[in-house]
Amino acid sequence: MRRPFALLAGALLVGALAAPASAADGGQSFTIEDPRITESSGLAASRQHPGIYWTHNDSDDGPYLYAVDGSTGKTVARLTLTGIGTPRDVEAISIGPGNRIYVGDIGDNLGGTWPYVWIYELPEPKKLANATVRATQYVVTYSDGARDAESLFVHPRTGRVYIIDKKEDGGHLYEAPAKLSASGKNVFRPVAPIELWATDAALSPDGERLAVRGYFGGIDYDWNGGVPKRLGRLDVPLQRQGESVTFSADGSKLMYGTEGAGSDVQAEDAPGDGAAGSPSGGGSSAGSDEGGDAGASGSVKVGAVAVVVVCMGLFGLGRLRRRR
Repeated sequence: MRRPFALLAGALLVGALAAPASAADGGQSFTIEDPRITESSGLAASRQHPGIYWTHNDSDDGPYLYAVDGSTGKTVARLTLTGIGTPRDVEAISIGPGNRIYVGDIGDNLGGTWPYVWIYELPEPKKLANATVRATQYVVTYSDGARDAESLFVHPRTGRVYIIDKKEDGGHLYEAPAKLSASGKNVFRPVAPIELWATDAALSPDGERLAVRGYFGGIDYDWNGGVPKRLGRLDVPLQRQGESVTFSADGSKLMYGTEGAGSDVQAEDAPGDGAAGSPSGGGSSAGSDEGGDAGASGSVKVGAVAVVVVCMGLFGLGRLRRRR
C-alpha cells in the first residue's frame, strides 16, 4: 500500500511508546502475540464468543482469518477459507446478523483501477478451533468507477453492507444492494460524504452510531437512517499505523488496531452511551465540527503529542552530539 512517508515516520516514532488504554467493561487493550499476524488490517468483535476479536493480514498471507483472545492476545483459531479466489488486498472485516462474518478484499494498490473487488461471507464457527470453512464470494463494483477502500461494515440489524472509499480529502459512504448476489456484480452506490481519509469504520451493536477512523483521528457519526450526521471527534490513540476499529461486543468501547508484528489493540471509551448508542454527541468524543482528517487529527491526545515532541528533541540532540 502506498502511504506518505512523513505520516508513517511520525507514527513509527511514537508507536512503540504509546501507552495502552486502561481496561474497562466491554473491552481492554491487548497485544496481538501471533507472529503470523504482521499486517493486522481489520478487526471485528465476536458476539458469539465474547472477548474474541477476528483479524486478518493485509496481503501476501493467504485466505486466513485469525480469532484472537482479547484477554491474552493469543490466537485461539485460524480459519482457512475455501470457495474463493486468491485474496488480493484484504482490508476489513465485520460481523453481521446471524453471526455471519464479512471480509472486505476491497483495497486497490493500483490507486483505484481494478474493475472489481470482492467480499467474502462465511458463518462464524460455533466452536473456536483451526478449521477450513467454505465462504461465498461476491463481486463488487461502484456506480461511479473503481476506487480504493479500506473500510467495510455490516448493519447489525438489516445485514446491509457498506463501504467507505479512501481519499485524502474525504470520501463517500457506499451502500450495497439490499441483498448481495453471488452470481452477478453487486453495484455499490454513494449515499453520503465522509469527512475523513478513512482506514476503517464500524457500527455500534445497536446500529445507531458510526465510528470512522483515519491514521491519526476519527469522527463519530449518528447513523441517522443511513445518512450519517456528524456529532464530533473520536478519541483515537496515536499508533504506528492506524488501520482498524471495532466496537466491543457490548458497545462500551472502541477497539483500535494497527499493523506490524506484535501490534497493539487499544481500547477507548465509545462515544455517547456506549451500547445504548445515544445520538446525543456527549462523552469524551464530542468536539468541534471541523472537516477533513486535519480536523479529526485534533483528537490525538495531548500526552501522545508530548511524546512526539520529546522524541523529536532527543533525536535532534543525538544528531547534534554526533556532529561534534
